[in-house]
Amino acid sequence: MTAVGNGAQTAGRPTRLPRSARRKQLLAAAQEVFVAQGYHAAAMDDIAERAGVSKPVLYQHFPGKMELYLALLDTHCDAIVAKVHDAMRETDDNKERVGASVRAYFDFVDHESEAFRLVFESDLRNDPAVRQRVERVEQGCIAAITDTIISDTGVSRAHAELLASGLVGAAETAAQFWLAGGRQVPKAEAEALVAALSWRGIASFPLQGESA
Repeated sequence: MTAVGNGAQTAGRPTRLPRSARRKQLLAAAQEVFVAQGYHAAAMDDIAERAGVSKPVLYQHFPGKMELYLALLDTHCDAIVAKVHDAMRETDDNKERVGASVRAYFDFVDHESEAFRLVFESDLRNDPAVRQRVERVEQGCIAAITDTIISDTGVSRAHAELLASGLVGAAETAAQFWLAGGRQVPKAEAEALVAALSWRGIASFPLQGESA
């Protein structure tokens, strides 16, 4: 099995890397193993071998397999929430915001790392720590869109949250369905279809100061 990263080993000995670089290397190796095998089938031995380090080096950074898995989840959960926040902040055009939010989900599931499987298809969904992080993704994305809907339309928070949850649910479900179906529709076209569906619903709510 090939080690992850450049200079992982020299003459059979692990290369000394800065702690942050070593952590990044170990997370990359762990991600490949978890995505390929799932949490339960993966072993710390596999991850150490994939990273090209000894188990003691791995344990210096992560005390156990669960801690390693949760660190990966944190990274990817934070990334998808940040992308949706960026979609809300980067433009005042609400149609573009909807499109960017949908695109964030399609980009996430279509990434070559397949990291989305750790978030949306985890075999640990019943574990409280994992479930909390997965729920944080949904809640974080809904919150970002909710605030924008309230700001632009003046509807109540309860109404805005329901609308935001519909947009998030449609984007997430459609992106996973598209991937599982073998990408039969070109990605850009799939994103546009889902965005158009969502926009036609959201756009029916007038902006503050406009008549319905």
